Amino acid sequence: MIILADRQDITRAGLQYVINDMFPGVEMHYSEDKVSLIERLKQSNFRPSNEAIVILDYTHFDFVGEAELYILASRFPYSRWILFSEELSADFVGRIVTTSQQYSILFKESPMSEIRECIRYASSNKRYICQQAASLLVTSHQQLDPTAGLLTKTETEILRDIALGLTTKDIAEKRVSSFHTVNTHRKNIFRKLSVNNVHEATRYALRAGIVDEAEYYI
Repeated sequence: MIILADRQDITRAGLQYVINDMFPGVEMHYSEDKVSLIERLKQSNFRPSNEAIVILDYTHFDFVGEAELYILASRFPYSRWILFSEELSADFVGRIVTTSQQYSILFKESPMSEIRECIRYASSNKRYICQQAASLLVTSHQQLDPTAGLLTKTETEILRDIALGLTTKDIAEKRVSSFHTVNTHRKNIFRKLSVNNVHEATRYALRAGIVDEAEYYI
């Protein structure tokens, strides 16, 4: 099931055409405001066997902040969301991609190949970050992050592995190194970046572009 949560008729018509071409006969619904969207989600009673994709124009709906998105993601865990808007700030995108894996990011000026790929990824229960959003994060980091360039080549490689979900033991085996050596690198990385846990380290890796954008599909 796909829910198009967008107030622009031309956008809905275009998405409907693309989706019908990709998934003929798929169940599709429309929502023009937050209330009707939540009602549709409640009525559907989603289960793992009946997942839904919500394509949402966040900037044209009456959400007061991303906290409401996190609540909906928690309330409807079998839903996947594509934030499909004309413009989103780098700060907003950064918080979304490092907080919830249910949300993909897509801009309305994205090429058709990315639009199709994003919908395909969402239908496979994967996250997608479009090229423009990824570039926005990297540019924002380069402009604002005073820690850029602090890490050695080895530390950068280990941070990348940490961001991709590898444990210290996994990284040691991958690098044919000792657990102690990798753990020491890990402590040095956290100290240099002034981070306290894996979540904060992953956020840095995403914003710095240390993890390739193709690997954002977590």
